[in-house]
Amino acid sequence: MERTSTNRRRGNRTGIEENTLAIVESTEAKDTQDADDDRISFLEAVRASSFASEVAVPPTNKMYEAVLQILRVGKSLELIMSSYQLLIDLDKHFPQVFVSKSHELVVVDEAWSPFAFSSDVTSNESRAAGENSSGLLDFSGFALLIEELVEIATVENLRAMDTKNLRNMLLFQYLVSFLEGDFLPRKTMYAETMNWTILRESFLNMLLGSRRINYKNLMKDCLSILCGLSQVYTGMSDNRGSPENSNTKPSEDCNPALAFALLQVGKSTCIAMQKFLIIIMGLDNSKKNADMQGQTTRADGVRTPVVEIVLDELTYNVDMLLPFLQAFNQPKWKLEIVVQYFSKYTTKPSVRTRRSNGPVDDATFTGILNWFSSSTGTKSILKKISIQVIQLLLAHGFQALLLLSSQNIEGVMDSKEETRESSLVEICKSMICAFQSLKRTNEEMEILPISKEALFTAATILSMN
Repeated sequence: MERTSTNRRRGNRTGIEENTLAIVESTEAKDTQDADDDRISFLEAVRASSFASEVAVPPTNKMYEAVLQILRVGKSLELIMSSYQLLIDLDKHFPQVFVSKSHELVVVDEAWSPFAFSSDVTSNESRAAGENSSGLLDFSGFALLIEELVEIATVENLRAMDTKNLRNMLLFQYLVSFLEGDFLPRKTMYAETMNWTILRESFLNMLLGSRRINYKNLMKDCLSILCGLSQVYTGMSDNRGSPENSNTKPSEDCNPALAFALLQVGKSTCIAMQKFLIIIMGLDNSKKNADMQGQTTRADGVRTPVVEIVLDELTYNVDMLLPFLQAFNQPKWKLEIVVQYFSKYTTKPSVRTRRSNGPVDDATFTGILNWFSSSTGTKSILKKISIQVIQLLLAHGFQALLLLSSQNIEGVMDSKEETRESSLVEICKSMICAFQSLKRTNEEMEILPISKEALFTAATILSMN
């Protein structure tokens, strides 16, 4: 792992920093149009000084922090959107972690980070920092941001013309982008080197392992946000074209630009939340591998995998299942969740040591379908899971498997056979047989629209083979 200094990349930027920061420092406490114009000028100056020169040079950390502060306190739509986009563009041009051309992991020392690590920041100070939205975030500040997003993820709050909601959603999207940019290069190198230290030092691992946050509550809140936003936009889509429906129409005196921005940013926040959960699942999987190889220590702690938390929440709150399956469309992990959901009711728990040399079981989607091949198995599952939930799980699991097959992704399921065309034909047959078995067991069963789509797709595949 190679480390490089930010000083070599930035050179002498003292003069530029003083000149650009002077633009906003004089108007820091002001809330006027002139002050906003100065802040816009500052953002333009940072962009020009970073990208316009022949040799692109990243801003100083103070300049970065000033841009972040504008995102956190800005009240105009232009300021909020401009500061967010600038932070995203800067991270793309000046990554803090990347894989070099020589295929080495490069970590930039003393690089910009929106997170503060001061150990003497108390919870009250952190809450105050979150309230006045100045400075960097510590990990407890991130948890507070998630709590605020839980409140936003409703139709009423998304329709509220409040720039604070817009700021919080964009701030979360930026933080996820930052965490992802730090994590993915490390994950790539870990897959090649199997050196757990690379991922142990990631911001994502430090965030989830921080004692300043309640990890399980954080994950439950993230799931609530994902499902809440999914329900909002699914409802809006269902009501599209119905003029009599007033729930999705903004008031006549609202700012149309802000209303549109809130809706679009709400959708992208739902996508960002999915990305956040996916990289956590990737980290959990890597940590599991490192644990089995004896690379982890007590200092790494013990953390419940997020997939298990999701499964528990979906099991005990069935109302969350449909919005989750609608919002979460990453096929590998979606299929994994569907299989594990069924496995909670179709397999006996296995005893394993902390460092077992394999998974608890080798359940696959094919194996789940086989449970419906007999009336006994079908009746057994129906005693534990409602027929509507079974239909949702089978249909979404089938969709995820088809997508994996079309992408020809290797090694993403417990059995690689499920990605081969010959096996796909068998799966389609088993899918149709499963629904036939359900219908025989419960003659009053009403087939859901998504189940009809899945069965039509299965029948089409069979007719082509």
